[in-house]
Amino acid sequence: MKTRALLLWAALVAPGCISAPEIVMVDRATALEEQASGSFKDVEQRLARAGMNPTPVPLTPNQLEELGIQPTPLVENLGKTQADRVDELLRRHCVGEGKDGLLVESRRRCRAGRLTADDVALVERVNRSRLQLWKWMRTQRPDASEESLRQSWHKVHAEGVVCGGQVEAADGTWGEKKC
Repeated sequence: MKTRALLLWAALVAPGCISAPEIVMVDRATALEEQASGSFKDVEQRLARAGMNPTPVPLTPNQLEELGIQPTPLVENLGKTQADRVDELLRRHCVGEGKDGLLVESRRRCRAGRLTADDVALVERVNRSRLQLWKWMRTQRPDASEESLRQSWHKVHAEGVVCGGQVEAADGTWGEKKC
């Protein structure tokens, strides 16, 4: 009986010695926990207010071009041929007729606007076309030198350059074509 009483006493006392762990649930995080989890209430509020009042970002034409955004032309190019566009560039002195027969970019002397990426591509296309033309002319007249063919073509072509267009003289100076 003594052992029974001792076992009964041990069974009743044992659960009292071992206490259950206390679990505390908190419904709000501390400020440090909020920051660690990415909750920045004041920053979020400032951002929300800034989003409600959008303002334009001032960018220069050069910055826009670097971003790949082409400014709208002052005059629409609708219905203009490539030759019309080249004549316009020649009149604005953004491009010049070189003494070698090729178009030459002249960004520093460009008046009334800038040379756009489309204009540069046009100049490259025209020069490539001229080189192909001279190559073809060489196949038609194999006895003539390439330089003489270029010079004779350039002499005839120079007569058709638009009045006021920028042209390079034989001495390397630039000026306007007089009509």
